[in-house]
Amino acid sequence: MQVAFHRTELAVILSLYGRMVAAGEWRDYGISCLRDVAVFSIFRRTAENPLYRIEKRPKLRAKQGQYAVIGIDGQILKRGHDLKPVLRVLERKLIRAVE
Repeated sequence: MQVAFHRTELAVILSLYGRMVAAGEWRDYGISCLRDVAVFSIFRRTAENPLYRIEKRPKLRAKQGQYAVIGIDGQILKRGHDLKPVLRVLERKLIRAVE
């Protein structure tokens, strides 16, 4: 069975995505639904590696949390059980972009 983002999860992610596009920070995204992970990849330009990946791994739900934000270098920037607090690591970048 494939892992996918639920409609409510996508609403939270796309809300942040829309604000970052409006700020001129992000340009494109891709969604991958695989066997053990769902990935929302965020790009500054279409033909490059993703700037950030938002991953959902249900197998990690009981451990460190099923949601993670991963940077371009593969470093986990934030991990947790609830999507909104995990995405705050990217919200801070929006605040810097507006200043």
